[in-house]
Amino acid sequence: MIIDLRSDTLTKPTAGMREAMFSAPIGDDVFGEDPTVNALEEKIANFFGMEAAVFCPSGTMTNQIAIRLHTRIQTEVICHKYSHIYLYEGGGIMSNSLASVKLLDGNLGKITAAQISASINPDDVHAPETTLVSLENTMNKGGGSIYTLDEVRPIRELCQEKGLKLHLDGARLFNALVESGESPADWGAQFDTISVCLSKGLGCPIGSVLLGTKADIKRARKVRKSFGGGMRQAGFLAAAGIYALDYQVDRLKEDHARARKLGEMLLELSVVSEVLPVATNIVIARLDGVFPEEFMGKLAQKDIKSVKFGPDLVRFVTHHDFDDDQLEEFGARVREL
Repeated sequence: MIIDLRSDTLTKPTAGMREAMFSAPIGDDVFGEDPTVNALEEKIANFFGMEAAVFCPSGTMTNQIAIRLHTRIQTEVICHKYSHIYLYEGGGIMSNSLASVKLLDGNLGKITAAQISASINPDDVHAPETTLVSLENTMNKGGGSIYTLDEVRPIRELCQEKGLKLHLDGARLFNALVESGESPADWGAQFDTISVCLSKGLGCPIGSVLLGTKADIKRARKVRKSFGGGMRQAGFLAAAGIYALDYQVDRLKEDHARARKLGEMLLELSVVSEVLPVATNIVIARLDGVFPEEFMGKLAQKDIKSVKFGPDLVRFVTHHDFDDDQLEEFGARVREL
C-alpha cells in the first residue's frame, strides 16, 4: 500500500461525486448556458454572501484573474514572501498583469495591518502605486496556519482607508472555516475577491471559483477567456463542486485530527527536531542531521510519499483518501526507519 501525503490535490472523486458528475445537466458555459455551472456559481456566491462567481479550471487562474482585476501596469501587490501567488504561480503577477510585488515577512506566513501600512508606497514618481493586498488562508508555507476574522478586519479597514483592494487566496479556506467555526458570509464581507479551490480538501477532480461583485466577475469572465479558461460543457466538473459543498466540507475535521496525530508520530523520530504547529491538514517537519532528500528517500523505501519544503523541511498533507488505517500504517512504517 502506497501512502501518498504529497498534497490534498491527490484526492479522487468519491462514488457519490462520480454519480453526481455523470448525471449533471450540461450546456455551453462560455455562452452562460450550462445550468450546473450556473448553479455552482450561485450556490458558492450565496454561501459567502457575495454578489457573483465564476468557475475556472484552477486556483492559479482565479488568483491571477483577481490580480489582473485589481492592478494595472506599474502598480504593486503586497503579500507575504511565502504566498502561493508569488512562489507557485509561474511568475504570473509579472507576466499576466505587469505588476510589481512587495514581499513581507510574518509569523507562520501571516502578515498584519501594521506591516501593510508601513509598506504602502508613497505617491512618488520613483515608486509603483500600491493597489492590492493579498492574503492566503490557510497559509500553505505556514504549515496550514489560519487567519482569524479578528486579524483580517484591521487589514480590511486599512485597505478601505487607503483605497486598496483586498484579495484572498482561499485555496484551503474551507479547512480554516471548519476549524475556526467562523461564518463564510463574515469572510465574504472582508474581501473584494476570494478564490476558493474545490480540488484540494473537498476532493473535486478540477476547479476553483472566483467570488466578487457582479461588475468584477463580469470583467473576470473576459480575463478568463483571454487566459484560455473558457470551458464548454463544464457542468460535469461543476457538479463535483456542488456535491463537495453539500457533503464533503464538515469531514475536513477528520483530516485535521489525523494531521495532528501524524505530527506527533513524526516528533518521535530522532531526525525530526520540530513540527510546525498543526492547525489544519498540513504537517511540516524540520529535520536535524539529515537532508530532506535522504529522509524522503527512506520514506519512499517504505512506500510513503512526501514533499521537500525547504532546506531542512518536509511537508505531509492529509486528505480524504488518507484514512485511519493508513495513519496507523504510517506510524508503524516510520518507527522502522
